[in-house]
Amino acid sequence: MTLESQAREALRQGDLQGAGTAAAALAKARPDEPTGFFLLGVATAEAGQIARAVPLLEAAVARGPRAEHVAQLARLLILLRRDGEAAEAARQAMALGPDDPRTFDTIGCVLARLGDHEASLAPFTAAVAGDPDDLEYRYNLAAASGFTARIEQARSHYETILETDSGNARAHYALAILSRQTPEANHVARLEAALVAAREPGDALRIRYALAKEHEDLGNATDAFRHLSAANCAHKRSVGYDFTQDAEIFDAIDAVFASGAPAGGAGHGGAAPIFVVGMPRTGTTLVDRILSSHRDVEAAGELQAMPLAVKQLAGTPSRRVIDAETVAASAGIDPDKLGATYLERAAHHIARAKPRFTDKLPANFLYIDHIARALPDARIVCLRRNPMDTIWSNYKNLFASQSAYYAYSYDLMDTARYYARFDRLMALWQKLWPDRVLQLSYEALVADQEGETRRLLSHCGLEWDEACLSFHENRAAVATPSAAQVRRPINADAVERWRAHETELAPVRTWLEGQGIDA
Repeated sequence: MTLESQAREALRQGDLQGAGTAAAALAKARPDEPTGFFLLGVATAEAGQIARAVPLLEAAVARGPRAEHVAQLARLLILLRRDGEAAEAARQAMALGPDDPRTFDTIGCVLARLGDHEASLAPFTAAVAGDPDDLEYRYNLAAASGFTARIEQARSHYETILETDSGNARAHYALAILSRQTPEANHVARLEAALVAAREPGDALRIRYALAKEHEDLGNATDAFRHLSAANCAHKRSVGYDFTQDAEIFDAIDAVFASGAPAGGAGHGGAAPIFVVGMPRTGTTLVDRILSSHRDVEAAGELQAMPLAVKQLAGTPSRRVIDAETVAASAGIDPDKLGATYLERAAHHIARAKPRFTDKLPANFLYIDHIARALPDARIVCLRRNPMDTIWSNYKNLFASQSAYYAYSYDLMDTARYYARFDRLMALWQKLWPDRVLQLSYEALVADQEGETRRLLSHCGLEWDEACLSFHENRAAVATPSAAQVRRPINADAVERWRAHETELAPVRTWLEGQGIDA
């Protein structure tokens, strides 16, 4: 067996030490060829040493770029959050003409992580064509199809997955949120059977969320709440969340910014991004679609650019993007340098076809002082929604299940506590930056679409554009739980939806009122 065969076989068997040994021997025996460096890089990455693996893959690419090698380099670069380099590598890999499904799928995954779901369709489609029986490839294509409004294609792929794997929880959940369910067309019976058969906690979590979504669509409030309560109680136990984790972050922000006197400096002028922030599920996607329907605005998606820029310049050693230590250290960041670092990171996600862009990461509300100082020409829009609807909507939506941003959402009282701290923080930002932050009511927007849209555009320094009223005709990809809603004209369906669960939510309402928050 050749050294290359030994290394590949060891990788297949999970023998990383054996793979590394064979690959290193191959690289030493044939230093001018790429394969040894590539396999050594893959083995190193599989061992969790991503930063050490990148130079090895770069060495492979330098010895003659091959699509497989460049695609794997792109995958590692995206894991290191080197988005610009990852995007360039993914495009290079595609241009090299891959000839295997795995490489096509890898390219698609990189493009999807970059938010370019439209571009990801071609490699995902090629991956499925090359290996129609690989359910992971098909799931990725289904998800991209759904994000880009190819609803029937997405539905067909998900159903194909379930024909082979009837317990595939991701496919069950994706089908539930793909569209509104009706008494004539729903999956409740199939989901109940899948829940009985579920063996892994993560599978039960997704299937219960799917059941809750479908029961709510069908008006079965009691069943919806029952499934949500069971799912969220179990998941909160598994992640070990305690609200003090988030309280420490809010306390640190208060300590640094309440005096209104962090680092000075003029900031980075010129660029005027529009930040759409707020609690999740409060209309941020809707407002982003309205703004990106304007002739001068493009949507960049939910960028991690500001949190990562702050983390980078704060220089703290923790692995969490935001924590109390990072907040404290961020007080000394030079605003001009922060603005430039943010724009450098954001540049990889915008087409530059229009003069303005939106960044709709909801959690950027934690960074409003940094945004205002670093980017003096930026505009900030914070969505506000009825507190009870906000809390209920956060509780009933499955966010990225391992994301620290949303760990509060698996408990109603934790979500209420988080909302109260959000509310208090927004009062601080409004006091410090009254002319920079527009707090926009979701209910007011629903009740007076044109009037509130005019107010929104005026705040952002944009001229009136009638297309903003037809946001539902915007064909850009949507990769949030609001995808189905924002493809319909504006409506009041989501207003006061919490009242269907008024009894169960009564303790939350009482607690909010005790905090002085009008519920």
